[in-house]
Amino acid sequence: MKSRSRPYQPEPGSQPDALRPLPDRIRPQTLDEFVGQSHLVAPGKPLYQIIQTNKVYSMILWGPPGVGKTTLARIIARQTGRDYYELSAVSAGKDEIRAIIEKVRRERQGSPRDLFSLAEPEKPQQSPILFLDEIHRFNKAQQDYLLPFVEDGTLTLIGATTENPSFEVISALLSRARVFTLESLSDAEVRQIIEHGGRELGITIEPDALDFLVNYASGDARQSLNLLETAVELYANETKRLAVENLRDAAQSRHLRYDKQAEEHYNTISAFIKSMRASNVDAALYYLARMVAGGEDPLFIARRMVIFASEDVGMADPSALYVANAVFRAAEIIGYPEAQINLAHGAAYLASAPKSRASYEAFFRALEDANQHGALPIPMQLRNAPTKLMKELGYGHGYEKYTDEDLLPDALKGKKYYAP
Repeated sequence: MKSRSRPYQPEPGSQPDALRPLPDRIRPQTLDEFVGQSHLVAPGKPLYQIIQTNKVYSMILWGPPGVGKTTLARIIARQTGRDYYELSAVSAGKDEIRAIIEKVRRERQGSPRDLFSLAEPEKPQQSPILFLDEIHRFNKAQQDYLLPFVEDGTLTLIGATTENPSFEVISALLSRARVFTLESLSDAEVRQIIEHGGRELGITIEPDALDFLVNYASGDARQSLNLLETAVELYANETKRLAVENLRDAAQSRHLRYDKQAEEHYNTISAFIKSMRASNVDAALYYLARMVAGGEDPLFIARRMVIFASEDVGMADPSALYVANAVFRAAEIIGYPEAQINLAHGAAYLASAPKSRASYEAFFRALEDANQHGALPIPMQLRNAPTKLMKELGYGHGYEKYTDEDLLPDALKGKKYYAP
C-alpha cells in the first residue's frame, strides 16, 4: 500500500532518480505539464474545473494503457492538497482498504472539533483520495466492501481501468462515480513526450529514430519510453546519439517483436480472423500461437472470437456463440498458461463451423434505414397501451401474437433485411 500525505510527495526512501524508470522520472507533476486528453484537462474542461474549484468527486478513468490515468490521479491529489492512497487491484484486497479506512478515521479523531464552539473550522475537512489502479480486477465482493466508504465520503475513489466499466464495475459503485474516457495519444503528443525523454537522458534522437519510436508507441507513450531507455543504455550512453538501428536492435526480444499496440498486433489478429472465416483451421491455430507466444492478452483474443461467432458463423451454427462465450469466461478465470488450451479449442471450433453472415448483414441494412429515416411512427397495433386513454386512442388495437402481417412502419412496408 502506498499512502501519500498533503501535498503529494514521493515516499521517503523511494528509489533515487537514476534508478527509476524513465516514464516515472518524467511523469508530469502539474496539469500544465500534462500532455494529451485535452477534452478533459484543457481550461474549462471537467478535470481542469475539478482542480480549479477543489471539488473532487469519485470518478473512473477509462482508457488504454499509457495515456495518463495514474498521472492524472496524482496531479488531482497534489493540486487539491488531498491525502492520497494508491493501490493496485491486482494485488490489493479488503485488508488494504480496511487499513486505509482505519488510518483515515484515526487521523480524523486525532484532532476533534470543539463541540461547544460556534466558530467554523479554519479549513473544511476533505475526503482523502483512494486511487485504485485496474479497478476491474476487484471482484463484486471487494467492490461491495468499498461502496459504503465511497458513499459516506470517507474516501473519494479514483479508479483506473482499461476495460469497459459498464461491465467490470458494479452498478451501485458506478452510479456514485463519473466516468471519464481517455483516448490514445496522438502521434504529435507521443513525439512531444519522447523528446522530453530524450532531454532527460541527455541524448540526441535522430529524426528517423524519433519516427520509429512514435510509430512503435501506437498511442501508448510508456512503451516507447521504455524502448528508448533500453536502447540508450545499450548503445548510446557514450555517443549521446540514438539511431534507428539502435532501436531495432534493442527491440529484438520476443516480447518486443510482438508489440501489442503496433502494426504487427493488428496484422496478426486480422490474419487470425480471416483464417477462421476461410475455415482454415491450421492457419487460425498458427496465428493464435503467434499471439499467445507474443504475450497477447487472452481476453482480447477471446473477445474477438465472441464477435466472430455472431458476425461470421451466425445462424449457420448458433451454438458457436455459446462456445465463444465459454472460451472468454475460461480465459477470464484461468489466465495463461492454461487458457491457451481454451483459446485453441475455440479457434478450432469456429474455424470448422459453417458460416453465415445473414443476421450480421441484415442488421446493418436495418440500421442504415433507421439512420436514414429516423424515428418512423410505430404501427398502432405494436404500441404499448398501459392507460385507458392510450387504449381509446387505438394503441395496441388489432395486435395478434402470431401473424403474417408486415409489422414494419408504413414507410418501410415490404422491406426485407434478413435472407437466410
